[in-house]
Amino acid sequence: MSVTLRRATADDVPFLVELLTDADVAPFLAAVRASTPEAVGAEIDRSEREPDTFGVLVVELDGEPAGTVTWERVNRRSRIASVSGLAIAPHLRGRRVGVDAARALQRHLIRDVGFHRIQMEVYGFNERSLRHAERAGWVREGVRRKAYWRDGEWVDGVLFGLVEEDLDPS
Repeated sequence: MSVTLRRATADDVPFLVELLTDADVAPFLAAVRASTPEAVGAEIDRSEREPDTFGVLVVELDGEPAGTVTWERVNRRSRIASVSGLAIAPHLRGRRVGVDAARALQRHLIRDVGFHRIQMEVYGFNERSLRHAERAGWVREGVRRKAYWRDGEWVDGVLFGLVEEDLDPS
């Protein structure tokens, strides 16, 4: 099983829209996450125009689309990127595709792109993503209590970070 990442292209829009609107995926992504063909296409255009500051990536399993993840530079001087929207096709869960993708992304952003720190935030109710983050080597840093209005209630955001010393040595 080979998990790889590549920059999304316009040809990936149908796959990404289907994944991001899946009933078992959408409730766990940011409420403002692009999910229409037009919005996903616009993000891919930005990813192609700004390759050093923004990326929409496709996770592939043995060369076939399996998921997606997005990152954005949030601090130029301190070389910090924020990761969001890691989503794996539901039928592939339980096969470590997400963990392998997260670790590949971590290595890519820190070692290849040159970020000093990467960070992400997960909804506190998203137990599956919280477990995933810890399995993938993210370091839990704190909680933003009742930070987001979601489905008629305030929910926590759990903060994770990672610097090169935290990377899996592989």
